Amino acid sequence: MRMKRLLTVLSILVFTMTALNAQNSEKMLKHVVLFKFKDSSTPADVKKVEDAFRALPSKINTIKTFEWGTNNSPEKLNQGFTHCFSLGFASEKDREVYLPHPDHKAFGAILTPHLDKVLVIDYWAEK
Repeated sequence: MRMKRLLTVLSILVFTMTALNAQNSEKMLKHVVLFKFKDSSTPADVKKVEDAFRALPSKINTIKTFEWGTNNSPEKLNQGFTHCFSLGFASEKDREVYLPHPDHKAFGAILTPHLDKVLVIDYWAEK
């Protein structure tokens, strides 16, 4: 009887640990970047920046998710920020690989001449 009870408790413990690990593995470190471009930047300049940013996931394998878009809020609270890029990383270590990565630095060189302001927020996504 004790052995059966012990096996039941162990089974529950294993199930709980497995569920917690699965839950933790679903966590995603989000890196959200907003751009406000200089008034002097042309649509072609902005397109070049968009294309360069969109290419990063194919060059940096620690980027697990990538989305982007332009502001379309009717609230008019964007303070001139027009572009939003959201990257997902599995860990802070993966983000640490991304930030100094040569391809990320090369993107910065394309962006900088056209950038008026940038806002970056990183957070662990919660469900």
